[in-house]
Amino acid sequence: MIIKVFNDKFKTWGFLVIDSLKLGPGKGGIRMTPSVTENEVERLAHAMTLKNALANIPFGGAKSGIIFDPKTHTPKEKREIVEWFAKELKPVLVRSYIAGPDINMTEREMAWFVNAADNHKAATGKPRVLGGLPHELGSTGFGVAQATLLALRYKKIEPADATIAIEGYGNVGIFAHKFLQEKGARIVAVSDSRGSIYSKDGLNYKKLIQTKKRTGSVINYPGGKKLSNKEIFILPVTVLIPAALPDVINSGNVSQIKAKIVVEGANIPMHEKFERKLHERGVLIIPDIIANAGGVISSYAEYRGYDAKKMFKLVEQKITASTDALLSQLTKSNKTPREIALQLAKKKLETR
Repeated sequence: MIIKVFNDKFKTWGFLVIDSLKLGPGKGGIRMTPSVTENEVERLAHAMTLKNALANIPFGGAKSGIIFDPKTHTPKEKREIVEWFAKELKPVLVRSYIAGPDINMTEREMAWFVNAADNHKAATGKPRVLGGLPHELGSTGFGVAQATLLALRYKKIEPADATIAIEGYGNVGIFAHKFLQEKGARIVAVSDSRGSIYSKDGLNYKKLIQTKKRTGSVINYPGGKKLSNKEIFILPVTVLIPAALPDVINSGNVSQIKAKIVVEGANIPMHEKFERKLHERGVLIIPDIIANAGGVISSYAEYRGYDAKKMFKLVEQKITASTDALLSQLTKSNKTPREIALQLAKKKLETR
């Protein structure tokens, strides 16, 4: 099911794609970017179907998007657009679609959305005051960190011996950094919209957060080397974590990737054909539908009324189970990680 709506006042489109309702109501966040397309939302919605199946969660797959440039709209206008979208989708909310945060959407926007829909069950990732478990708690980044640690163990690399680059320093990248640093890993490079920062000795999480808050960008981290956004993908690191935009690993850089492991913190950070190229070169890939499922697992925890402590435990259990299932199959198969993950997801969908 595809629903397209047009806002005449702001001359912008919104899209909702419900890919599957087989396991339950369609679940997937709202993406607000200037470049979001119907095709992108379709790809993401299908990924959500697979992600929920792999995590063994009773949600179907869905995703929505609004063409929106944060640089050209005031917060008041953004709120009006979010509220308009919620009202347009009201006939299908809860029964067929439950929204959540995604790019340029936080707990604040989720509060606007559910209040406009007049139903607090219309979205997850809400503020705690509305009974939510906001994604700002770090559930997705925590899950990415868990998947990364398991991938390192599979490669027989100790966290303390690993170097990690994280593309994107939003909610996913920030918490992946935090939780991986706590386990002793060295995060040597991160990026945001203004560029990348590199330090072979490692970037301290607290110091980097303070720099980002104070100056508006990670590139102002004292003592670090400034690089372009593109350069972060080709650094000689142990682990590369694309944690922001889609299709960032592509024909222009796939042959230059030097990482031994790629953990897909972002949704669809590369096409399957590029995953295959890296796999054939011996690069271990943990696909997005496994690695970044922490957000939707947190959404399910919120849906069930769990507290934050129980939510993090559930994320760890489910990410560990699905990553271990992938890696155990990988040792006895010549299939790519994506092919194995799809096979596991299909099996779960067929048994329901």
